[in-house]
Amino acid sequence: MDGRMFSRILFLLFAVHLLLPAIFAAKFDYCDKRGNYPVKVDGLKVSPYPVKGGKPATFAVSASTEKNLSGGKFEVEVSLFGVRIHSESHDLCEATSCPVKPGKFSLSHSQSLPPFTPPGMYSVKIILKDTDKEQLTCISFKLKIVFGDEKSAIPEESLVAES
Repeated sequence: MDGRMFSRILFLLFAVHLLLPAIFAAKFDYCDKRGNYPVKVDGLKVSPYPVKGGKPATFAVSASTEKNLSGGKFEVEVSLFGVRIHSESHDLCEATSCPVKPGKFSLSHSQSLPPFTPPGMYSVKIILKDTDKEQLTCISFKLKIVFGDEKSAIPEESLVAES
């Protein structure tokens, strides 16, 4: 093996090493970079990943709270290319057992996207508010959506994100 071939192989291994974390690692960020919220998000799971247009997807958030939550809302905002294209609001008690006592809890929401959902990388924001409409937490993350019959290079499993 000559020096040029060795350099190419070394470059390829280096590139794969850099790309693999980007492909398999996901991350969410708090909307307020300091993360000063009474509800701390421990993890986010999106299943299946990537999400397919016309197919159901489940979003599960694991979190912990410092206070009792008797109810509230969670809002979902979806943007594409920086433009909000969808928003919805759901009762917190439909996604988790209420009342929520201080400590760890999880909320889960399933939804089917319309079959004509354009593929791409979307920005999603999840905002949790109490019954007084005070913001308890806010996270944002990227979400890949593909056509319903499109295959992905990533095995169709789940995206697990942590801050």
